[in-house]
Amino acid sequence: MSISKKRIEEIEAIREEDIDFSDIPATGDAFWNRVELRMPKTKKGVYVRLDEDVLDWLKSKGAGYQTRMNAMLRALMETDRSAR
Repeated sequence: MSISKKRIEEIEAIREEDIDFSDIPATGDAFWNRVELRMPKTKKGVYVRLDEDVLDWLKSKGAGYQTRMNAMLRALMETDRSAR
């Protein structure tokens, strides 16, 4: 999902006192004591040959087509693993 520069400027112009935080639960020590830093898995760059129409379809869904392709392959992999 992309966001326009104009929208970013609008968001940045909002004063903190004008933001409604009432629907955000408070986080006390109990919450922060359970927090765990999780770094994303590293990705490995590969060269993949795809049919042109497949690549066009992936890209037509917007930015992040490589992330979507990875998610689709992961879902297939996990389905295959669970079928065994």
